[in-house]
Amino acid sequence: MGQLVGVIENKSTIAGLVRFELNRNLTGSGHERFTSAHEAKGPRPAAELARRLFDTGQVAGVHLYMNMVTVDLNKGFSSDGLFDIVRDMYQYWKPGMTPPAFEDLAPAADAPDAPAASGGGDGGSGLSEAAKRIPADLLERSRAALAKWKAEH
Repeated sequence: MGQLVGVIENKSTIAGLVRFELNRNLTGSGHERFTSAHEAKGPRPAAELARRLFDTGQVAGVHLYMNMVTVDLNKGFSSDGLFDIVRDMYQYWKPGMTPPAFEDLAPAADAPDAPAASGGGDGGSGLSEAAKRIPADLLERSRAALAKWKAEH
C-alpha cells in the first residue's frame, strides 16, 4: 500500500554527489540541509527521507530543494540502495508484511466517552455516538456557528 515515488537518479560530475529528481515536491520552495540524522527532526517528508538516507551509513549530508534531493556520500561509499529508499518513502506496506488487525487499531471502548464528559454542553447526554467522540469545545463552536447562520438566514 502507498504510492511509489517517481525517481530519476543523476550522477554528478563531482565525485561523491548523487542527485535524485522526484515527481513530487518535498520542501515547497525552501531549501533544507541536513548534515546528520540528529538534525532531521519532525514528521516532514524531507526530514523523514533524510533520516532514512542517514540510516544506511552511506550518507554524509542531504540537501533538498523542491523535488531535487542531493546526497553527499561518505568517502568510499556508492549510491547503491539509495534509489530504492527514495522511491519507497511513501510505501507503508510491502508484500509479505502482515497488516495489523482492526482490533489493534481501534481505540479503547472507554476512551470516546472521556472527551464528551469532560465538560461543556449537556455533559454527553442526548448525543449520538459520533458526537460523543468530538471534543466538547468543538461541539460548542459548531453549535454557535449554526445558530449564527440560522439567525442570519
